[in-house]
Amino acid sequence: MARSVHVDLGVNGAFITRRWEEPDNWMRLTREIGFRNHSFCGDVIDPFFSGDKAFQLEQAAQVKAASEKHGVRITDVYTGVATHRFHGLSHSHPSPRARMREWIVEAMDLALTMGTDCLGGHWDAFSMEVMASEARYEEAWVRLANTFRELAQVAAQKGMHAIYQEQMYIPSEVPWTLAQAERFLIEANRDNAGAAPVYLTLDVGHQAMMHYGLTGPDLDYLEWIRRFGAFSEVIHLQQTTPDASHHWPFTEAYNERGHIEMPKVLEALEESHKRAADSPIAQVIAPADRCWLVAEIIPGSTKNETLLLEELTISAEYLKQFVPEGGIDVTA
Repeated sequence: MARSVHVDLGVNGAFITRRWEEPDNWMRLTREIGFRNHSFCGDVIDPFFSGDKAFQLEQAAQVKAASEKHGVRITDVYTGVATHRFHGLSHSHPSPRARMREWIVEAMDLALTMGTDCLGGHWDAFSMEVMASEARYEEAWVRLANTFRELAQVAAQKGMHAIYQEQMYIPSEVPWTLAQAERFLIEANRDNAGAAPVYLTLDVGHQAMMHYGLTGPDLDYLEWIRRFGAFSEVIHLQQTTPDASHHWPFTEAYNERGHIEMPKVLEALEESHKRAADSPIAQVIAPADRCWLVAEIIPGSTKNETLLLEELTISAEYLKQFVPEGGIDVTA
């Protein structure tokens, strides 16, 4: 039976970090640069660093009010840079693992207060000590998958729709290969009745694995989308080169330097959904019925705010050539 998959554009709120502090401005600027959908960046309201819990929930409520005022939808809450600085969920000691799990659960509360029921990101990095031991590596892998199974149960109890784990491009941040991505999705979702689904977040700039010796399909952003796009509700868009994750905007100058082609992204996504039933992943979770193509454009600290907003506006106009405002429906 044919399925309909809704595809729409959004922007990641990383551009706000350390620049604007008022929720009304966060949503006003999102709309002014040309986006109606906003993937909220965890660095903007961090469960551990952004004041106390009462203040965080107050700001989250203001985000919801501002989003409604300016006609913006909060699609999800997504980790920023902060959680990438720690071993977190894969730490060998239980204390850091428990603390990062606490971060995730508190972030779920913030997400729900903002009006979204999706949380995603990356919360761990395997240590070199663990990676040096095949036995410790496997132990950490199984523990990580089981932790996501537990978090998926917590998410369902709180009324969350789904949680996401992002594919990365270095061996310490799993899943970083096509094979690992398939294994992760199966193990995080298998035999977990009543849990929220755990989906994969794809990033078109996360295929720079050649620095660690990988070759072939793992380096192809389109192959990642063809295999896993059907099991991803969020795909991060950035302009970049094959050997790095630059998070450039989609301006004429950067489009000439980069290799990301939007028509090919959409073709690969449609192909993924058309053949989703043939994937072993479909035995443990249903394919997604929506996909947010989120412009994850991360400016450097010295980027002038006027130029930053101009580049984001140009990026929105460019991306709308392929996905017009309101989105498109793909038949699978």
